[in-house]
Amino acid sequence: MTTETETDSSTVTPTEPIHVEGQAELDDLVTEHDAVLADFHADWCGPCKMLEPIVDRLAEDTGVTVAKVDVDANQRLAGAYGVRGVPTLVLFADGEQVEQVVGVQPEEQLRSLIDGYT
Repeated sequence: MTTETETDSSTVTPTEPIHVEGQAELDDLVTEHDAVLADFHADWCGPCKMLEPIVDRLAEDTGVTVAKVDVDANQRLAGAYGVRGVPTLVLFADGEQVEQVVGVQPEEQLRSLIDGYT
Protein backbone atom coordinates (compact mmCIF):
# COMPACT_ATOMS: atom_id res chain seq x y z
CA MET A 1 0.00 0.00 0.00
CA THR A 2 1.31 3.40 -0.90
CA THR A 3 1.19 6.15 1.70
CA GLU A 4 2.17 9.12 -0.44
CA THR A 5 0.85 10.91 -3.51
CA GLU A 6 2.61 13.26 -5.90
CA THR A 7 1.56 16.90 -5.96
CA ASP A 8 2.32 19.66 -8.45
CA SER A 9 5.35 20.66 -6.38
CA SER A 10 8.41 18.51 -5.82
CA THR A 11 7.21 17.60 -2.33
CA VAL A 12 5.30 14.37 -1.82
CA THR A 13 2.07 14.67 0.19
CA PRO A 14 1.57 11.88 2.75
CA THR A 15 -1.81 10.14 2.59
CA GLU A 16 -1.84 9.34 6.30
CA PRO A 17 -1.59 11.72 9.26
CA ILE A 18 1.90 12.39 10.58
CA HIS A 19 2.28 12.42 14.36
CA VAL A 20 4.25 15.53 15.28
CA GLU A 21 6.45 15.77 18.37
CA GLY A 22 7.40 19.41 18.78
CA GLN A 23 7.66 22.81 17.14
CA ALA A 24 10.63 21.97 14.90
CA GLU A 25 8.86 18.98 13.38
CA LEU A 26 5.69 21.00 12.70
CA ASP A 27 7.76 23.87 11.26
CA ASP A 28 9.49 21.42 8.89
CA LEU A 29 6.15 20.08 7.64
CA VAL A 30 4.74 23.59 7.14
CA THR A 31 7.88 24.59 5.22
CA GLU A 32 8.03 21.44 3.08
CA HIS A 33 4.35 21.21 2.08
CA ASP A 34 2.04 23.68 0.36
CA ALA A 35 -0.85 23.03 2.75
CA VAL A 36 -0.77 21.49 6.23
CA LEU A 37 -3.74 20.80 8.50
CA ALA A 38 -2.59 20.47 12.12
CA ASP A 39 -5.03 18.51 14.27
CA PHE A 40 -4.44 19.41 17.93
CA HIS A 41 -6.09 16.58 19.86
CA ALA A 42 -6.00 14.54 23.08
CA ASP A 43 -6.44 10.81 23.66
CA TRP A 44 -9.11 11.43 26.34
CA CYS A 45 -11.16 13.78 24.11
CA GLY A 46 -14.45 12.31 22.84
CA PRO A 47 -14.97 14.94 20.11
CA CYS A 48 -11.38 14.31 18.94
CA LYS A 49 -12.22 10.64 18.47
CA MET A 50 -15.32 11.65 16.48
CA LEU A 51 -13.19 13.88 14.23
CA GLU A 52 -10.40 11.33 13.70
CA PRO A 53 -11.98 9.38 10.78
CA ILE A 54 -12.74 12.67 9.01
CA VAL A 55 -9.17 13.87 9.43
CA ASP A 56 -7.90 10.49 8.18
CA ARG A 57 -10.05 10.81 5.03
CA LEU A 58 -8.83 14.36 4.44
CA ALA A 59 -5.22 13.13 4.62
CA GLU A 60 -6.04 10.30 2.23
CA ASP A 61 -7.83 12.14 -0.54
CA THR A 62 -7.09 15.86 -0.44
CA GLY A 63 -3.88 17.71 -1.25
CA VAL A 64 -3.30 18.60 2.40
CA THR A 65 -0.66 17.12 4.68
CA VAL A 66 -2.22 16.27 8.05
CA ALA A 67 -0.18 16.71 11.21
CA LYS A 68 -1.51 15.19 14.45
CA VAL A 69 -0.41 17.00 17.61
CA ASP A 70 -1.18 15.45 21.01
CA VAL A 71 -1.74 18.49 23.25
CA ASP A 72 -0.86 16.56 26.41
CA ALA A 73 2.54 15.58 25.04
CA ASN A 74 3.09 18.94 23.31
CA GLN A 75 1.65 21.54 25.68
CA ARG A 76 4.14 24.24 24.69
CA LEU A 77 3.40 23.74 20.98
CA ALA A 78 -0.36 23.88 21.60
CA GLY A 79 0.12 27.07 23.62
CA ALA A 80 2.14 28.64 20.82
CA TYR A 81 -0.92 28.35 18.56
CA GLY A 82 -3.40 29.51 21.18
CA VAL A 83 -5.04 26.11 21.49
CA ARG A 84 -7.44 26.34 24.43
CA GLY A 85 -9.80 23.51 23.54
CA VAL A 86 -9.61 20.28 21.60
CA PRO A 87 -10.02 19.42 18.89
CA THR A 88 -8.50 22.49 17.27
CA LEU A 89 -7.57 22.42 13.60
CA VAL A 90 -5.01 24.88 12.28
CA LEU A 91 -4.56 25.22 8.51
CA PHE A 92 -1.26 26.44 7.07
CA ALA A 93 -0.81 27.45 3.44
CA ASP A 94 2.47 28.50 1.85
CA GLY A 95 4.16 28.51 5.25
CA GLU A 96 1.62 30.75 6.99
CA GLN A 97 -1.27 30.03 9.37
CA VAL A 98 -4.44 30.90 7.44
CA GLU A 99 -7.33 29.34 9.38
CA GLN A 100 -8.15 27.94 12.83
CA VAL A 101 -11.32 26.11 13.86
CA VAL A 102 -12.27 24.63 17.22
CA GLY A 103 -14.54 21.65 17.76
CA VAL A 104 -15.91 18.94 15.53
CA GLN A 105 -16.62 20.28 12.04
CA PRO A 106 -18.57 18.60 9.26
CA GLU A 107 -16.35 16.92 6.69
CA GLU A 108 -17.83 19.02 3.87
CA GLN A 109 -16.95 22.24 5.71
CA LEU A 110 -13.36 21.12 6.27
CA ARG A 111 -13.00 20.04 2.64
CA SER A 112 -14.27 23.42 1.51
CA LEU A 113 -11.80 25.16 3.82
CA ILE A 114 -8.91 23.07 2.49
CA ASP A 115 -9.96 23.44 -1.15
CA GLY A 116 -9.46 27.18 -0.84
CA TYR A 117 -5.74 26.60 -0.23
CA THR A 118 -4.81 23.48 -2.20
